[in-house]
Amino acid sequence: MWDPAAYRRFGAERARPFFDLVAQIQAKSPRTVVDLGCGPGELTVALAERWPHARVTGVDSSPEMIERATALGADVDFRVGDLRDWRPGPDTDVLVTNAALQWVPGHADLLERWVRELPARAWLAMQVPGNFGAPSHRALREVARDERYAGRLPMLLRVAPVLDPVEYAARLTALGATVDAWETTYVHLLPTCRDEHPVLRWMDGTALRPVRAALDPAEFRAFCAALEERLASAYPESHGVVPYPFRRIFVVARTTVEDRP
Repeated sequence: MWDPAAYRRFGAERARPFFDLVAQIQAKSPRTVVDLGCGPGELTVALAERWPHARVTGVDSSPEMIERATALGADVDFRVGDLRDWRPGPDTDVLVTNAALQWVPGHADLLERWVRELPARAWLAMQVPGNFGAPSHRALREVARDERYAGRLPMLLRVAPVLDPVEYAARLTALGATVDAWETTYVHLLPTCRDEHPVLRWMDGTALRPVRAALDPAEFRAFCAALEERLASAYPESHGVVPYPFRRIFVVARTTVEDRP
């Protein structure tokens, strides 16, 4: 279960990669714009504001997220759905998926299918976190391997659930797409918290979600305590903030210019 309130902590920091991504989409007057993994919807609304004449749809697997998104009252069609089942329509000119595909094993195959199925001259823009080798996620895997949690947290033990930019670019250019791929490391300066380490607070909105779902409340508290000890060592406070480097991977692809049958 996704908690929209927890996810929206550090909202500005989480939103910045989205805007850096969509700034590279050069579509002028798209007919349909789709946001897969739209979360609580504010960023999808930004797409509707950029392209006010487009039909904009936001899809997310979490009913809680879609409920929050729908409550925004924007002219966007928000719906619950599994992005693995989504297929583009003939007028889907822009497809955005931001910080969602890392949860989908084999998602590179999905990207290839979407590039094949999107209409000619369509845009596909994706961003995924690339920090799975960071101290935060190494610590997460260390705690998950504890015998107390053995066999219950397999999602956390994936060392590399995303590709690097070169691999994404190679797979999509092989299909005839024009690709711009890059990576950026943001240094988030997280304000210190009295009750918990700020990196733990950050992770509570995303990486710790499957842990919370798999463990009972007492086990989850014990897991977080063990993780927080490691995070405090890896990410010390400096002048009232905790620097948290966070690598992100970006790909913007445009499908072949030839008309499809």
